[in-house]
Amino acid sequence: MKKGKKLYEGKAKIIYATTDKNLVIQYFKDDATAFNNQKKSIIEGKGVLNNRISEYILSNLSQIGIKNHLIKRLNMREQVIKLVEIIPIEFIVRNVATGSITKRLGIEDGTVLKEPLIEYCLKNDALGDPLISEEHIYAFEWANKNEIEKVKKMILRINDFMIGMFRGIGIKLIDFKLEFGRVKNNGKNEIILADEISPDTCRLWDSLTDKKLDKDRFRKDLGDLIPAYTEVAKRLGILHEQSNVTAVNVTKLSSVKKKSK
Repeated sequence: MKKGKKLYEGKAKIIYATTDKNLVIQYFKDDATAFNNQKKSIIEGKGVLNNRISEYILSNLSQIGIKNHLIKRLNMREQVIKLVEIIPIEFIVRNVATGSITKRLGIEDGTVLKEPLIEYCLKNDALGDPLISEEHIYAFEWANKNEIEKVKKMILRINDFMIGMFRGIGIKLIDFKLEFGRVKNNGKNEIILADEISPDTCRLWDSLTDKKLDKDRFRKDLGDLIPAYTEVAKRLGILHEQSNVTAVNVTKLSSVKKKSK
């Protein structure tokens, strides 16, 4: 499949056109960002790991009936995905209170929630991805009630699956971010899961030590981000190929290179 012109570049990925108008190529960058792009660096190998981890998770979700944009992984950094009309909402799923919610509401960090909590943020970097309510979604027609109800059902199923998957490898799924989009199916809009699911978009803590195995290592200057992401990939069983281990080169890539401004 021939890669065409660049259609979009975000903080962590680039989208390219292909010869098929319904398919695009998604390229995973090494850029690391936090706090609405106020903090940024380049961490070599991060895109490779996120590509593999996201492919693994999305492929497994497909097997339990969660439709998503992934078609196939092309190489170490690229995937072929369906071109979707992204709903401009970030869906935040919380199983344990940490991060912004603890500051907003004065909740003790690490509080286990009785039920998963779904929050909505408007996808708008310029506004700082503000927290919004369902009523805002309907009032400004970012999605309709039927779409949001379908998304919520998918979210709960995704959460149940991922909690079990990570628990099986000694990791607690603390919270994560999801995005959804619309594709045409027999002339009608269908809602599918989009974007990526990786340590960039999930908070993952070791079940025994609570060691952070996610982007909080970058946010909080904890260091060793590549070894943490690699640990997640190894536990998922997707770094058994020698070529991938060599490409990531954990020892070499554990240092963070500051991005020049």
